[in-house]
Amino acid sequence: MNSINHADLLVKPGRTVDLADFDPRSTSDFKRKHEASAKLHADIKQLSALQEVFYASGQYALLIVLQGTDTAGKDGAIKHVMTGVNPQGVDVHPFKVPSTIQLAHDYLWRTTKALPQRGRIGIFNRSYYEELTVVRVHPSVLENERLPPGTTTSTTFWKDRYEDINAFERHMSRNGTVILKFFLHLSKAEQRKRLLKRIDTPDKIWKLSASDVREREFWDKYQHAYEEELTHTSTESAPWYIIPADHKWFARLAIASIIVAKLEALDLKYPVVSNEQRAHLSAVREQLEDHAP
Repeated sequence: MNSINHADLLVKPGRTVDLADFDPRSTSDFKRKHEASAKLHADIKQLSALQEVFYASGQYALLIVLQGTDTAGKDGAIKHVMTGVNPQGVDVHPFKVPSTIQLAHDYLWRTTKALPQRGRIGIFNRSYYEELTVVRVHPSVLENERLPPGTTTSTTFWKDRYEDINAFERHMSRNGTVILKFFLHLSKAEQRKRLLKRIDTPDKIWKLSASDVREREFWDKYQHAYEEELTHTSTESAPWYIIPADHKWFARLAIASIIVAKLEALDLKYPVVSNEQRAHLSAVREQLEDHAP
């Protein structure tokens, strides 16, 4: 059976990332979409079962971070990968341009408020990592954050932000949040095709904005920002996976496969019922049986 080697997608801590080394068209051992369908179906079914015990055990929270350019497939990945899970145990948070209230706080505040509690899965469609990409490509955005004088002109500004985020994620990990970060690696040519398709598709044209096209002018700057981000913030406790995204079906398959593998590795069990609880339940059974209609 075809498979995906997750290690090929993992950014090992300490590795300097050059996105040119990662083929956005790669589909691993899978040559066609139909070859992946059976595995994706099996992974979605397994994810549903794993979510049940994940929720019941209440030992961990799971945070899934999705980053990538416009049209990289973040929305579609959420829709397809999570299609079989119980929606009561999943929270999806898309992070757009910060509001006035959010800008009055530190840049981690709005995402910290949305972190999942134990037993739940939280999905960030974009995240605090926008502070290392959009803000880096467009330095003027920093003016709205009203940081202390001299902060943004410091030669260690970006290094400090990497350290802050790494410490933030290390704190979450130490306190029971499992973190999986996926960078959807899309080629510029494929993005162009998808933007054109949105124009020609009535139920997708609403998703297209002029800014999507304007941002393509900064493609190289974004690629550099992504490379720096991936290089400096992939850690043992919060690793990055670079997901080839030119083929949506493969990106969804890879993400589902990694999530399932991570949850399986936790080896969680349903809570054990104590003898005292069993005795209580036995009494409840007798009461229910005695009052049968």
